[in-house]
Amino acid sequence: MAKLMQDVERFLSVESLDSRLKPSNERKKQFTKDAKREESSKTSGKPVILTQPSRWKTWEFRFYYLAFTIVVPLMFKAVMKASSESNINYPKYQGMLSKGWIFGRKVDNSDSQYRFFRDNLPLLAGLMLLHTILKRVVLHVTKLPKLTFDFGFGLLFLYAAHGVNAVRIILHLLAMYSIGHIFKNNRKLATFLSWTYGIGALFINDRFRNYPFANFLGCLSFLDTGYKGIIPRWDVFFNFTLLRMLSYNMDFLERWNALSTPQSAASDNETLHSRPNWSASSVASTELGQSVILDERARLVAPHPIQDYRFTNYIAYITYTPLFIAGPIITFNDYIYQSLHTLPSINKRQIISYALRLVICVLSMEFVLHYAYVVAISKRKAWTGDTPFQISMIGLFNLNIIWLKLLIPWRLFRLWALLDEIDTPENMIRCVDNNYSALAFWRAWHRSYNKWVVRYIYIPLGGSNNRILTSLAVFSFVAIWHDIQLKLLLWGWLVVIFLLPEMFATQFFNRYRSKKWYRHLCAIGGVINIWMMMIANLFGFCLGPDGTKQFLNDMFGTSEGIVFAIGARWALFIAVQVMFEQREHEKRQGINLKC
Repeated sequence: MAKLMQDVERFLSVESLDSRLKPSNERKKQFTKDAKREESSKTSGKPVILTQPSRWKTWEFRFYYLAFTIVVPLMFKAVMKASSESNINYPKYQGMLSKGWIFGRKVDNSDSQYRFFRDNLPLLAGLMLLHTILKRVVLHVTKLPKLTFDFGFGLLFLYAAHGVNAVRIILHLLAMYSIGHIFKNNRKLATFLSWTYGIGALFINDRFRNYPFANFLGCLSFLDTGYKGIIPRWDVFFNFTLLRMLSYNMDFLERWNALSTPQSAASDNETLHSRPNWSASSVASTELGQSVILDERARLVAPHPIQDYRFTNYIAYITYTPLFIAGPIITFNDYIYQSLHTLPSINKRQIISYALRLVICVLSMEFVLHYAYVVAISKRKAWTGDTPFQISMIGLFNLNIIWLKLLIPWRLFRLWALLDEIDTPENMIRCVDNNYSALAFWRAWHRSYNKWVVRYIYIPLGGSNNRILTSLAVFSFVAIWHDIQLKLLLWGWLVVIFLLPEMFATQFFNRYRSKKWYRHLCAIGGVINIWMMMIANLFGFCLGPDGTKQFLNDMFGTSEGIVFAIGARWALFIAVQVMFEQREHEKRQGINLKC
């Protein structure tokens, strides 16, 4: 039984989700239970992180377990009651439900984004198997380099996905590539022009995405009536293409600048036209038999020969089929390195475990869509007469569906890449319900994008040395990248303002972390954060202004609502305490995700 529990814990652990999170022996030494050692580390210069004794078996947490066994079933009961046929609002959204397959129940397939993915899941699964098998057969028979296959198959997939609109994407690719190579001897100018064109491309696509080819040249009129591909809205997925375009240019300019600098050119001369000796590299690495495998941080700045930045590799990277549609994002340097070196994290056990987790997520989503019709309820605003508890659960389950509808495609595409021996960052390493900090939530949500932003925006602009301005730049880009709307740009700036109190409070109260009351004070802050994030997301993505207004009126304007508000605060307080302990448990294993 004990071994079974250990296997389950290992299966559910974050390090089994993404090998990048598995701590090294050196990393484990940084964590200690000894406060004196932590103090001595400040003078020695060796980083040490203090951990707390386990609380899992204390009477405090036994009470929390009891609360969980009561509250969680009540949450499911509330949302199922709001979705039942006996609810007076059921006729308002009944027409939006589809025929289901679980115990004769209908399914809420009214979310257009997830419906597109759900309906095409068999096609995607078939394409995944076809691509994986075809690539292995071709490489085995012809001894073709992986990058050459990715170049050819990527162009075919680009046309299959977007049809004649692939021409528009290729024009953007040529423009960005030209900027990087024409102005490569002036890195600052090339960087400025790359970012200017990249952001400008988003505005161009928003305004001219369907601009007729015939208006450019009359002889191109046949393209306007040509095959538009499986995904006619090419501009929606171009945003991910843009990230790869910028990654290529930034990595190329960084490498070219390094080779052009006299002091580095001498040491890197052998890598200008030849494969570097990785074992002689100064970057971090892991020994594996006779070879040396670079870790993720080292792969970001891997000293590739300059010919590795050629045009065909650029196209192969941009159009890499498993990650083309929606990521996860991997940098150009990392992609090239992994195309030439298979990481030890690519193994049968890891892939099977990851695939099983994906299946569990898909089935969880199906269960929610069959028993909680919250998307249809939100679209029809069908919550008249529902209690504050039910309305809050409509919002909460909506947020969970938003999380799942992003997580499932990302994990499918990452699984596809793993089968193709490319290990990308896991995008979602925390459940949406396992967050108490807005700052940490940002780190855990769309993690590969967060890593991309940190590498190419946050650090180049000064990082933590200029935190407010860099955060403004980051969230301004994030808002524009998501959609060209003024309200989203304002949202990006408001996020920064929203993060400031948490940043200042964390910095101020950190001096008291040795006090017994510190954990409980942090839990109260976590409860406030959760309420703020919940209300903001309910307003923006679920209930809208009308539903959020009714929710707040019912919660603070009725006796039933006040009782719910008090009970919910206590429930969230308990949940935050468990979140704290889960993170302490990870630290005791040598893992500090900072989210």
